[in-house]
Amino acid sequence: MNYSIKSTLLVSLMLCGAIIGVHAQDTSKKKSIDITSTFKPVLREAAKINFNAAPPQTDSNKTALKYSVPNQQLSFNYQPAELKPVALAVDTSNKWESSNFIKVGVGNVHLPFVKAGFSFGDGVRSNYNLFAQHYNSKGSLPFQKHSLTSVGAEASYMNLKHREWSGNLGFASDNYYLYGYRPTTLVFTKDQLKQRFQTISGKVVFRNTIPTEYGLNYRPSLSVNVFNDQHSLKANESNTVLDLPLEKTFGQSFAFDLGATADLTSYTKKTVSGKTTVQNNLFYISPAVIFKTPNVFVHAGIRPSWDNKVFTMLPNVMADFSTTDQRFVFQLGWIGYYNKGSYQRFYGINSWLAQPDSLLNTRVQERYAGFKGTIKNFTYSAKVGFQQYRNMPLFVNDAVDGKTFVVRYESKMEVLQLHGEVGYTRGEQFSVTSSLNFNQFTKLQKEANAWGMLPIEFNTNLRWQLMKDLWLKTDVFMFNGARYRAANGDSFKGDGAVDLNLGSEFRITKNFNLWVQFNNVFNNKYERWNQYEAYGFNFLGGITYSFNQKPVKK
Repeated sequence: MNYSIKSTLLVSLMLCGAIIGVHAQDTSKKKSIDITSTFKPVLREAAKINFNAAPPQTDSNKTALKYSVPNQQLSFNYQPAELKPVALAVDTSNKWESSNFIKVGVGNVHLPFVKAGFSFGDGVRSNYNLFAQHYNSKGSLPFQKHSLTSVGAEASYMNLKHREWSGNLGFASDNYYLYGYRPTTLVFTKDQLKQRFQTISGKVVFRNTIPTEYGLNYRPSLSVNVFNDQHSLKANESNTVLDLPLEKTFGQSFAFDLGATADLTSYTKKTVSGKTTVQNNLFYISPAVIFKTPNVFVHAGIRPSWDNKVFTMLPNVMADFSTTDQRFVFQLGWIGYYNKGSYQRFYGINSWLAQPDSLLNTRVQERYAGFKGTIKNFTYSAKVGFQQYRNMPLFVNDAVDGKTFVVRYESKMEVLQLHGEVGYTRGEQFSVTSSLNFNQFTKLQKEANAWGMLPIEFNTNLRWQLMKDLWLKTDVFMFNGARYRAANGDSFKGDGAVDLNLGSEFRITKNFNLWVQFNNVFNNKYERWNQYEAYGFNFLGGITYSFNQKPVKK
């Protein structure tokens, strides 16, 4: 019974499964799967690291800053060429102020001493300057006196087209006494020994400050000087110089120069029987080709000249070769030029000059080689030159009492010249320069010696701003004595000399400075020119008043 029941249940279950299987094989319906779940996976939060920055520690050490400033030095070529500075662009952020000063002083030799300068203008387009100077000096010897009075004015004006007019006017009166007579027992009156010279000068210049659109630079100038003495038999002279330089540039490396100069002199001397007039005229032109690069400068030209209608062709060749940093320059040259023969120029060389009877121009040809350079704050230069002079003026004492010097022209003379110079500069606080000139005079044709010309000269100049308001200066001049000619024609050699000058200036207020000058500290009463003894030790001191004047607003 039980078995049949179990069998019946088993059959029933199998029938139910078969029915369900038949329904599952029905392909008319879409298949689908439904999943029901309440589980949601969640990631565990990651652990975070917190960064808390600590404040930096204070650095108490001072950083040492080092600056490398290139050395800036000015150096000039040993060549008789005109300097043509580029116009400075005025900084409009700073107002230009005119400077004015009045300097007065007294001393044991100079009494009084007065010097003044005044300037006006806006500092951009116009500048005007006035100068004046006067002093008297008296030494220990009879008639050892000298006085000078001079006034002058300078002006410049630039228009909007970068063209500038400039000029100057001046007057000077120079008085000497011929105290160098031998023997000293001779008796003369004051009027017999007095030498008075007067000079009236004027010059006008017109130039362009920047090249024209065609690359032209020009600077014509005209100067006139009237020079005369006030002797019992007067002499006067007029000197006129017209200079017409022109330069044309081609690109960055080439230029062509063409200059023309007329130098005219008219000298008139009164004599007992009347008067004599001497015309001394000199003309020359200077064409040249210029080649320049950062390392090479070549000026190749000639100078055709007419000295009182006598034609001479002179060379005009110069070359500079420099390193890339411009710290070393090697120089070569073969040049020719004239030193004008005039009463005014001879007087500038020797103030005890007698009225010349004739005027001759000195023709010079020079071949030279040299170098110059800079090393940090040091500058140096050296040059050797072979010069040839024709019609060189030499000065000898007259044959009566020797108180005046007469001009004797040497027709031909050669000179070996050695020149050296060294300097040290530290900003505007300290500067010192020393130079040495050695001259050997040979192959004279007419004279026995180069009368009055110094064979060796040495100079040293020192300027030192010791403190903010204290300045010191020192000048040393040394020379080997020149040859001089006695009345009987014999030759003698003068003594050498050392002349040391010391000076100081310090500020006491904003506008007032005190200054003092000690000259010939060693009291060496030397004779630069034979029979004329220089002042011994002397001092001069005083005060300077300076002030600025603000430009007038337009």
